Amino acid sequence: MNIMDEENAKNNTWEFIKVVLISLTIVLPIRIYIAQPFIVSGESMEPNFHDGEYLIIDELTYQFRQPVRGEVIVFRYPLNPREFFIKRIIGLPGETVEIQTGKVVAKAAPNVTMILKENEYFVMGDNRPHSSDSRFWGALPKDKIMGRALFRLWPIARAEIL
Repeated sequence: MNIMDEENAKNNTWEFIKVVLISLTIVLPIRIYIAQPFIVSGESMEPNFHDGEYLIIDELTYQFRQPVRGEVIVFRYPLNPREFFIKRIIGLPGETVEIQTGKVVAKAAPNVTMILKENEYFVMGDNRPHSSDSRFWGALPKDKIMGRALFRLWPIARAEIL
C-alpha cells in the first residue's frame, strides 16, 4: 500500500465518522424528545390496532397541550413502569367516569365509580373484554404518558397518519 492509498483510507474513514456523528446529532434528539417507535403487543386495541403493528409515537404535542378524549396514547404501566401500554383516553381530569352495564359514561357531575383528580386520565382498550386498563388498576397519572400514536408505519397496507 502506498502513501496515497493510506491517505485515501484515512480520508474515507474520517468522512464515514463525520457522517455517523452528524446523523447521530440529528437523529438522537428527535428519537429522545420528539418521536419514538412503538410495536403493538396484544389484542387489547383491536380492531383499530393489531399485534405486531409498528407505530410512531409523538412525544412533543403534550408539552404544548393537554391530552384529549379519544386520543390513543402510549404510557408506562402504573403498576410496572418498565412495561408500556397503548390505550384510548376515555375520561379527563376532573370528570367522573361511570360504567353502566358495559357502557362508559364520562361526565363533569359527580356520580359513582371513579372521580379523576387533576392530571389523571381514565384509559381503556378498544377491545374492552380483552383489555387491562383503568377499570382494573385505576386512573393513569399524566406523568406516565409518553405520547400519542401519530403514524402507523407497518404493515404497509395499513400505513396511515392517526
